[in-house]
Amino acid sequence: LIEMTPRSDVFWLRIASAVTMAFGLLFAVAAVPGLSGPAAFFLDLLFWPMDGVQSVAHSETRLLAAIGGGITAGWGYLMWLVATHVLPVNTELAKRLLIPPLMTWFVIDSTFSILAGAPLNAGANVFFLLLFVIPLHL
Repeated sequence: LIEMTPRSDVFWLRIASAVTMAFGLLFAVAAVPGLSGPAAFFLDLLFWPMDGVQSVAHSETRLLAAIGGGITAGWGYLMWLVATHVLPVNTELAKRLLIPPLMTWFVIDSTFSILAGAPLNAGANVFFLLLFVIPLHL
């Protein structure tokens, strides 16, 4: 395993934040019909089996993609700022700022993904959660 140092904690938390921002942008861009292919592919993958049924064709879905993508990208940027400016000087405060929102997201997103018929998303959420909790030493 990689030894986690205060400097590497910041690095890995920034990586996790950048991945979160990228996913947010992926879904926000899906609000534009001609650019929705990657998000539609990802949704089709999460609603296994891959059968091409899922899309982001409806205006309501595109709006939710824009809203959810924007919130996700903004949340990723906030976590980047905490990793950059708070974690190096006050680890405990960084944990108090990040862990409750991460757990809230994980429980709500995973629960309702399962209820929506996309349990693979709950599994993918475990990956995202680990991206954050490992640098935070949980």
